[in-house]
Amino acid sequence: MRVNILQHTPNEGPGSIQTWAKSHGHEVFIYHPYQFGYLPTADETDFLVILGGPISPNDNLPWIEAERGLVQELLDRDVPIFGACYGAQMIAKVLGYRVLKAPAKEVGWAPVYRQTTAIPGLPDQLTALHWHEDMFELPAEADLLFASDAVKNQGFVLGHRVVGLQFHFEPQADNVREMVVNDFPYIEGSVLGQSAQAIIDAGVPAENEGVMFTILDFLVEGL
Repeated sequence: MRVNILQHTPNEGPGSIQTWAKSHGHEVFIYHPYQFGYLPTADETDFLVILGGPISPNDNLPWIEAERGLVQELLDRDVPIFGACYGAQMIAKVLGYRVLKAPAKEVGWAPVYRQTTAIPGLPDQLTALHWHEDMFELPAEADLLFASDAVKNQGFVLGHRVVGLQFHFEPQADNVREMVVNDFPYIEGSVLGQSAQAIIDAGVPAENEGVMFTILDFLVEGL
């Protein structure tokens, strides 16, 4: 299986998603459209991962418009898609729903609560890394997957092939440090009230990698 990953900023990489792909023997191709402008075609995509970034799906940049086209084509083909943060927003945008300011800016660690059993094996509550102030409007055709105390729309699952999460399960310890040391000014104004050092010192919950694997396994089940 060819797993195409769209990365949108240097400091938000695939983390445990790449670990999952390697553990299953999948080929991983990482694209940086914000820098180089290139995207895979739908024909060469068996699984699309859309990572986070400082941009918005509402931005009318040429490469973002091209991404919308790719996501639409893959949705039409029922190809598995996973989106994190901006990625979840992009999927919702392509489906015809709004991306708008969230009720609160969340940057740091905070619990999320499972809202559906559509994906078997997910715990009722997990601690996730949040790094956002926008959110997606929940697609009517999707199930709400996770909610947090500050922002209800934290994740959705659409059928058996699409999952979008407003937060991050994929970062490993090195990824968290990379996000913080390069983007620490963004922490200011977060409702979570955590310092840069506190976010690093908290550590990545041990169960997060397994949960990420469970979600990705669900998306490719039966292929």
